[in-house]
Amino acid sequence: MADVLTAKQGDTLDELIWRERALGAPDIGRVLALNPGIADVGVVLPLGTRVTMPASMAPAARTLPLIQLWD
Repeated sequence: MADVLTAKQGDTLDELIWRERALGAPDIGRVLALNPGIADVGVVLPLGTRVTMPASMAPAARTLPLIQLWD
């Protein structure tokens, strides 16, 4: 089952998939293949543009490095 993301104001496709799925440049081709014509709307996606994501691109677990101010 595919998942659908919605673009916020000023989003580019790569920014949207990075923020929502922690995906990068190698994944853009698969997203473009599922969304024919999305490249024709321009670099900045119009507000509310729906982007279909493959089910295999589930959200990645995001972990941040631990920062300790004092040892």
